Amino acid sequence: MSATDIGDNTMQLGITMFSTCRGMSPGDLALACEERGFTSLHLAEHSHIPISRHSPFPGASPTRPDLPDVYWHINGPVTSLAMAAVVTERLVVGSSVTLLCQQDPIHLAKELATIDHYSGGGRVEVGVGFGWNREEMEAHGAVWSTRRERVRDAVAIMRALWRDHEASYAGEVLSLEPSWSYPKSVSPDGLPVLLGGVIAPKMLAHLVEWADGWIPILTPAIDLAADVATLRQAFEAAGRDPDSLRITICNAPSDAAGLEGLAALGVQRAALTVWAETRDDVLHQLDLFSRI
Repeated sequence: MSATDIGDNTMQLGITMFSTCRGMSPGDLALACEERGFTSLHLAEHSHIPISRHSPFPGASPTRPDLPDVYWHINGPVTSLAMAAVVTERLVVGSSVTLLCQQDPIHLAKELATIDHYSGGGRVEVGVGFGWNREEMEAHGAVWSTRRERVRDAVAIMRALWRDHEASYAGEVLSLEPSWSYPKSVSPDGLPVLLGGVIAPKMLAHLVEWADGWIPILTPAIDLAADVATLRQAFEAAGRDPDSLRITICNAPSDAAGLEGLAALGVQRAALTVWAETRDDVLHQLDLFSRI
């Protein structure tokens, strides 16, 4: 089985991971992914983890209450994506996910467009999320109760900056007065933006309203077949082509049968999670995944 031919369907195989300062450089990591035939590399983001954190992290349970320290060893995501893009030729580089309510969308739009411009275009993908760590978010001045609206407005501002010579946007939380900013994205439609999170009424509404696709973390609690069907139906009901929906599944199964199941659902990309950090362990895991 190759990295892109799964059963009777074509589905890309990528890698997602927490790239940390204890591991190999993002450039070396990206090159290793491309050399083994993977088509994408998506990197996680957290700016910092307040010690006073009370927010339960996804997957927390009474038997696993503590946040793994990998969360506060993460490398800077945009710098890492730039390092990954500059040494590769085909690899799609993206975030899984950018915590957009903690970011300045004007500055972030320019940084990502610069990577897109110099990497030849079509190789930068933006996964975004609403965030779960209230203390981390509020340290950036973001308001928890309006985080979803802030992310929606931030995406609209970035798209305007990627697309328009005179970019502007009037939003509920964030706005942009008419402005000039270059470089633009290579595609006139801007960079693809995928929204991460569990399918629920508010998440579904945002996905249908403004996202190009969905980038969830697969867990046993997710009924993926039902969620994909719900999302496609919602796209169609809103007048959006469900076949235009981009779906990247993070923490995808690393066995042939599991991957064939994803492909049968119409998933375009399965991102396999590498939890290792040291160079030798990461390369070993990539080698194992490349043989699926």
